[in-house]
Amino acid sequence: MLALCALLLATAATGLSQDLPTTPLAESPTLAANAPVLPPALATVYGVVRNAFTGLPLARVLVQIEGDASTGALTDGEGRFELAGVPVGPQTIRVRKPGYHDRSYATEDVDYQDDGPAHSVLVAAEMPALDFRLTPTSAIHGRVELSTGDPAQGITLKLLKQVIRNGRAVWAQNGETRTNGDGAYRFAGLPSGVYAVYTMPAFESEPAVSAVAAGAKVMRNGYASVFYPEAREFADATRIRLRGGKEAEANLLLTLEPFYTVKATAILPNGKSLSGDDSSGSSVPEPKPATVLDATERILPYTLQLDAVTHSFQANLPNGAYTLVVGAEENTDASLGHDGAMRQKQAVLSGFVELSIESHAVANLRIPLLPSPTWPIHLRTVRSIAPTNTSSNQRQQNLVTVTATNAGDAPMGEAGEDSTAEDAGPDLLELAAGPGPHWISTEVNDRSLCVDSFSAGGINLAREPLNVALGASAPPMELTLRDDCGQLVLGLPMMLAAFLPGDEPFYTVYVVPDFDTTSDIPPMNIHPSSGATLTVDGLTPGNYHVYTFDRPVRLEYRNPAVLAALRTQGQAVTITAGTTSNLVLEVPQR
Repeated sequence: MLALCALLLATAATGLSQDLPTTPLAESPTLAANAPVLPPALATVYGVVRNAFTGLPLARVLVQIEGDASTGALTDGEGRFELAGVPVGPQTIRVRKPGYHDRSYATEDVDYQDDGPAHSVLVAAEMPALDFRLTPTSAIHGRVELSTGDPAQGITLKLLKQVIRNGRAVWAQNGETRTNGDGAYRFAGLPSGVYAVYTMPAFESEPAVSAVAAGAKVMRNGYASVFYPEAREFADATRIRLRGGKEAEANLLLTLEPFYTVKATAILPNGKSLSGDDSSGSSVPEPKPATVLDATERILPYTLQLDAVTHSFQANLPNGAYTLVVGAEENTDASLGHDGAMRQKQAVLSGFVELSIESHAVANLRIPLLPSPTWPIHLRTVRSIAPTNTSSNQRQQNLVTVTATNAGDAPMGEAGEDSTAEDAGPDLLELAAGPGPHWISTEVNDRSLCVDSFSAGGINLAREPLNVALGASAPPMELTLRDDCGQLVLGLPMMLAAFLPGDEPFYTVYVVPDFDTTSDIPPMNIHPSSGATLTVDGLTPGNYHVYTFDRPVRLEYRNPAVLAALRTQGQAVTITAGTTSNLVLEVPQR
């Protein structure tokens, strides 16, 4: 009976199919779902890897499809490679070899020195040969000798590198190493750039003993911090320039000399000494890292430590003029913030004392701690159009980020870090940073607004750094925003707008204002697969130049001499208030 029913149903279905129009396979969801899945088309990817400086082929380079550990090949003696069975379509390829870097990031800092963006490759049946270029890394090596003739083992050396930050050249910490038993050291894997090397202070036969160890002597022999080759000041240090895999030798001679003990007590506003001891269970100010400055208020790499037993700060220093800077912070009572939320705020105390060491120890110094001066930033917005819902619902403090970057030479440790302004009330920010010169930069978080001006007591902060003396308050600053910003749409030429088979072109674009401004426009990348156009909004009206490079480039664009030395003078464009400008990029010939 079941068989008969099945036969009748099949016959009925056949009759119905003769009365219905024929549906193509691709348009029939049922049939398409049941259709067999065809394997992806495969192709062979091949090419060569060369040294970016010499053009010579590189052997034993790993060329690999990112995310697929099984798809990879090493180049042969002629730098050639071949990857078979690669699925047709967009693929990401990494190229690696020890001692070499692939293309870098356009944004440079010490955290962006490894390989930058991978290669975006469109794999097709008829693939052109790929041509990859790797840049050899450099190294600094040398030997440290002691005037006593003893082995200079365990001497700590630090490396500084000149990096580009917000379009300006600044110095940043870039590494640390120690000498071996022969006094030799080495910094390897370094990208091209400008460097400086210096030693940390060390004591004779006691390099690991701290200044506040039990029974510390009033006078000890040691080796002062020295910049290569034999400079006590960074201004006299030799700049080491590396490029194209070159190695530089930097030998240093350290002279044994007496170090004298310095003791100072930090006094809180209540008259008690800063102890850092919270064993009583009550809230006590927590000491911040203390620093030693030279006569020009540049941070020195000497240790100033708090002894919990004597409640005094102690250091061992050679002859010279110094300033000791100490600080502390404590939590205040929670209060209602301007946004209606409860928050705990920290009160920061600081103080300093100047001293001179002339072949004798210095004791009984007192450092009064007072509330740290802050840099108030008053905000205002000049509006020419009705505010958007976004900007009208946000408080001005949330619309902009203000950062201070150390503009001095050779920042050391935490004191060289950037400082970011914090909310301090309606239309008010507060910036807390160490003494010395600082470049001020702004980033507007609401792209319907842009920077109009930023001043401090008559100083145009877009043109010169803010320089605050130790213990002095900065003049009140005023940051003015405007809402008639312009927009710039950048586009690749039509012949370069399509993502064609092979290694995709990669362009770095800088939009540089011809006028002084604290607003930073970071470098941007444009390539066909991400869209042939790039929109830059929130631009202050005025004249600009646009620079386009066919590789990641770190450009000191706030230095007129650097811009004047470029092969191209860029494309001029004018941004008019409240309008959109368009520009077809002039890209270098590959």
